[in-house]
Amino acid sequence: MTLLLKRVLVCLCLTAFAFTGWSADTRPNIVIIMADDLGFSDVGCFGGEIRTPNIDSLAQNGLRFTQFYNAARCCPTRASLLTGQYAHKVGLARNGNSLTRNGATIAELLKVNGYQTGLSGKWHLSFTPVLPEKHQMWLDHRFDAQQPFAPLDSYPVNRGFDRNFGIVWGVINYFDPFSLVDGTNAVKEVPKDFYITDAITDHAVSYVQDFAKADKPFFLYVAHCAPHWPLHALPEDIAKYRDTYKDGWHELRKKRFEKQKQLGLFDPKNTTLPPVQGNGKDWDALTPEEKNYQAAKMAVHAAMVDRLDQGVGKLIEALRAAKQLDNTVIFFMADNGASPEIPNVPGYDRNAFTRTGEKIRYEQEGIPVESLGKEMSYTGIGSYWANAANTPFRFWKKESYEGGAHTPMIVHWPKGLKAKGGSMTETVGHVIDLLPTCLDLAKGTYPAEYKGNKLTALDGLSLMPVLQGKQRTTREAVFFEHENGRAVRMGDWKLVGHSRPQSQWELYNLKEDRTEMRNLATANEAQFKLLKERYDEWFRAVAEPMMPGAVKGKKGRE
Repeated sequence: MTLLLKRVLVCLCLTAFAFTGWSADTRPNIVIIMADDLGFSDVGCFGGEIRTPNIDSLAQNGLRFTQFYNAARCCPTRASLLTGQYAHKVGLARNGNSLTRNGATIAELLKVNGYQTGLSGKWHLSFTPVLPEKHQMWLDHRFDAQQPFAPLDSYPVNRGFDRNFGIVWGVINYFDPFSLVDGTNAVKEVPKDFYITDAITDHAVSYVQDFAKADKPFFLYVAHCAPHWPLHALPEDIAKYRDTYKDGWHELRKKRFEKQKQLGLFDPKNTTLPPVQGNGKDWDALTPEEKNYQAAKMAVHAAMVDRLDQGVGKLIEALRAAKQLDNTVIFFMADNGASPEIPNVPGYDRNAFTRTGEKIRYEQEGIPVESLGKEMSYTGIGSYWANAANTPFRFWKKESYEGGAHTPMIVHWPKGLKAKGGSMTETVGHVIDLLPTCLDLAKGTYPAEYKGNKLTALDGLSLMPVLQGKQRTTREAVFFEHENGRAVRMGDWKLVGHSRPQSQWELYNLKEDRTEMRNLATANEAQFKLLKERYDEWFRAVAEPMMPGAVKGKKGRE
């Protein structure tokens, strides 16, 4: 064959490819990393002293959102994130239900658009019933129920994920979890050195390695359990923080707030550090033994965050080794603020014994300080430490105040992010914005129906303009409601109510008062009325129809 003929054939082949529309798939991979019950200021780049160099590196080379919201609790946040809708619309007005089919998940829609999909970690979007008679034995691995942990059609692999390893329920023993699955298969035994945070990381890394072999992009949802209670961590991680918290929660809040001001996260002109909040004895009223115990609990919490960050580092390295890091959009966030909860009894999702028959100690029975972090202990950090973890905000998980519904949010995308590395944006966002953003990244559109099910409208707005360094269309309002905690934010104004019965609405101007310290409900009646009317309209249209009967008709209390 002559050289001229070879050149002609090459040209003909290239022309054929051009006419058939052939081209390499250059759409980015998408990775969402979700922490569970992480305090707003726990990671270093949002003010924390915990060693999180890998998460911090995402911020140093990416974009931080300083006014980004979740839905204040596990289930509703995860439902809203995956469907782009308020949780009430897709079956999660309350915890413990299955995601309904009028919302398609990010995985389902990206799969239609040619993406590979995987989930490693916590699902918590399936109906989770209690077993008759032997439920506690099942939790303690002393009874094999021989049935799915939830309806099979609600499992992640039946909601768009090609690959899935993790827990179906929401709370587990970190060293020997129940409701652990690989696809639809129950994982009934784990190695002696098992730790759920590491297992989630290892499976996420293996998914990246496998996905990178194919000539098409992937979507990976890494949903960590950490640092949700119980306080379970590895000894080598706990040792790093043994003396870190001996001065108590007041000092921790002060140090974190000073660092936040230095980082430029908050301006002291409009941000005041509120008085400490908590239930029970404050720090100065504790005995030396009680202080030692409390400091040890926070050390375990820090160790859990530290190990999560180590996993983020391994994931970043896996992406780099596979030559996928530059064109991978990584989102990092939390499902709600730090939790004030201290579980006191076994049952529902809390075990009473280890697999080997050792009794689990709960706090009301007394937990030896040296047992904190080990499998035989079961407790949480409590309200004071949760308040400190959410510095500078008030309150915590479940509440619609900033401390409950405000998440640290980072976006990292070397190839496509137009914002300067290390920069911040005050764009107000919500987890409902993730699905439309992912669709934009995948060059897809939101369909009217999916697999024969009509889809209800999206509530989220794409973040793509922000990632491209542009201004995004301003939404009129963003709404919150969970177990009577409630809020609406319109512009700089926020109307919020506590979840306790008969609580009153409070009004804040967040531009002038980021930490919700000056209630303007009486001083600005016109603004109060405007937000209250808007909230009631949303509640009647979106939340109330999906509520359990006991709370229907309340429209949000006065």
